[in-house]
Amino acid sequence: MARVLIADDEDSMRSLVARAIAMDGHEIVTAQDGAEALDILTDNAGAFDLLLTDIKMPIMDGIALALSAARDFPALTILLMTGFADQRERASGLNAIVHDVVTKPFSVTDIRTAVAGALAARQPGAR
Repeated sequence: MARVLIADDEDSMRSLVARAIAMDGHEIVTAQDGAEALDILTDNAGAFDLLLTDIKMPIMDGIALALSAARDFPALTILLMTGFADQRERASGLNAIVHDVVTKPFSVTDIRTAVAGALAARQPGAR
């Protein structure tokens, strides 16, 4: 299955998403903010199939993380999450590097479907 890095500053959201995605057999690694996620990506030479990140986080937000990850690991599929309309607007210009933006709140089924769609759309031979 896929290796997924989840970045979200809310413990409860991070655990919910991790449990939901693990139900499909994916290997999950979590980070509390964008800076930690970028460190994990770098330490693992980008060896993830999907980066699933919240947009609004302290230290490094999801958009800055997505831009850095896309620059350093262009084969990485990126899926953003947000509960804020203004953050969704900020992400709208990132279509070239971001697969989609999932709007919070979402159900377990919604996030599992979004992850499955992002993974299915990956570049052949990526990672």
